Amino acid sequence: MQQYDVIIIGSGLGSLVCGAILGKYGYRVCLFEKNRQIGGCLQTYSRDKAIIDSGVHYIGGLEEGQTLHKVFRYLGVINNMKLLRMEMDGFDHISFGNEQHVYKIAQGRDNFIQQLLVDFPKEKDALHAYLNKLEDVCGKFPLFNLRMGTAAEKESAMGEEVSEFLRSITDNERLRNVLAGNNMLYAGYPERTPLYVHALVQHSYIESAWKCVDGGSIIARSLSKTIRAQGGEIIRNKEVKEIVENNGRVSHIVLEDGKEVEGKYFISGLHPARTIGMVKGEGLRNAYKSRINSLENTPGTFMINIVLKPGTFPYLNHNVYHHATSNAWDGINYTANNWPQTYAMFVSAGTGKEQYADNLSIMTYMRYEDVAQWHDTFNTDDKPHERDASYQEFKKEKAEKLLDMVSQQYPHLRSCIHTMYVATPLTYRDYLNIPEGSMYGIVKDAREPLKSMIPAATRLPNLYLTGQNLNLHGILGVTMSAVLTCAGLVDIETLVEEINRS
Repeated sequence: MQQYDVIIIGSGLGSLVCGAILGKYGYRVCLFEKNRQIGGCLQTYSRDKAIIDSGVHYIGGLEEGQTLHKVFRYLGVINNMKLLRMEMDGFDHISFGNEQHVYKIAQGRDNFIQQLLVDFPKEKDALHAYLNKLEDVCGKFPLFNLRMGTAAEKESAMGEEVSEFLRSITDNERLRNVLAGNNMLYAGYPERTPLYVHALVQHSYIESAWKCVDGGSIIARSLSKTIRAQGGEIIRNKEVKEIVENNGRVSHIVLEDGKEVEGKYFISGLHPARTIGMVKGEGLRNAYKSRINSLENTPGTFMINIVLKPGTFPYLNHNVYHHATSNAWDGINYTANNWPQTYAMFVSAGTGKEQYADNLSIMTYMRYEDVAQWHDTFNTDDKPHERDASYQEFKKEKAEKLLDMVSQQYPHLRSCIHTMYVATPLTYRDYLNIPEGSMYGIVKDAREPLKSMIPAATRLPNLYLTGQNLNLHGILGVTMSAVLTCAGLVDIETLVEEINRS
């Protein structure tokens, strides 16, 4: 058998960050990826000469001195990224119903307040209270501020719910809905979503908001270079089928071709339910397995990626979040008769595309039950198996409904379309190995905050987890979760000090 110090399953952002960090500490790492392309949601693909992002539509906290900038500098990523700072006075535009008016979420504390005071001149105290609370909550997650702290500090901020908090600072219903207007960033549920999820996500963008020019796959490519430069390996087109336990420890993995590979430590970037389903042995208690398998996942995504006719659609240096009703929380609770109830639109930044865009993405919610009739099908570029005509018709019908909604705000959009490519929860399930094609993995619930918090360490002492299901999703959340995963193999205080010093 081949043997490595650390075997990492999957090559999503969490796996790549773990591989890059552990390689710096002298571990010989090897990542196994089932697809041809590495990166998970960092992947891009090219259609009609347009570079389409599969998941990285914008990133927060990348200004010099901010957390993600420091970590990416330490990992050798930041200098390879071509970044475009988004509109300072409104990186997110929020709108409701048939209204033409948009509300702008701006970068920088003072600017954030000033832009919203234009629409809410009597809400200065509420806006200050809002930002003060976000800063207070974020401060209780020490690792997100690259400092050491205690678990109790973090747990003290986990039980508060975001919509309840918004009601506590203002009676202005429209302002509350504007502040929650981009809740598709975390699949927000009213009365359930914890304030800390909203705070960590929103605060990072208010600090600074950026687009990756020519796609976010540069992050994956940069991390892979770091891994390989340190003697690590990334093996693509090799799916891990089993994680084999012997005498209370993982001894090896089994690949789809039957080959066995030994390691001293193992890290899985897959969904925890997928990971425990691969473990062969008795080391994981049934109660642990039952808890993981019972956790609810966030809904999936329905996405239209549109390649635009040249010179027809102006480049927008902001994102659009639109809601069919005056309630920003309604979108996630759509019915079969009123879908879709919300959408987000992201216009891609490309070299030479400063005036006119060459592609954009439109995203809304879609539950797995909507595509469950095709559950037994599977289709990727590497393992193509075209789904039947009924599925193609389903995609076409849903795409037209979503375009009807978007066309109310952008009536010229249809005339700008060259081609479009549609993804459903099945697409994300098949490419990313995510149960039910979930948008952000396991639901975080303020009513039971600790239930959905999954430690990186498992009961098998050399098996660890990483990825969006542990602490927080998104580029920042997954990166910092990977740092925490590495704490099982390196001294976390030394690592944090090195990141700050880099």
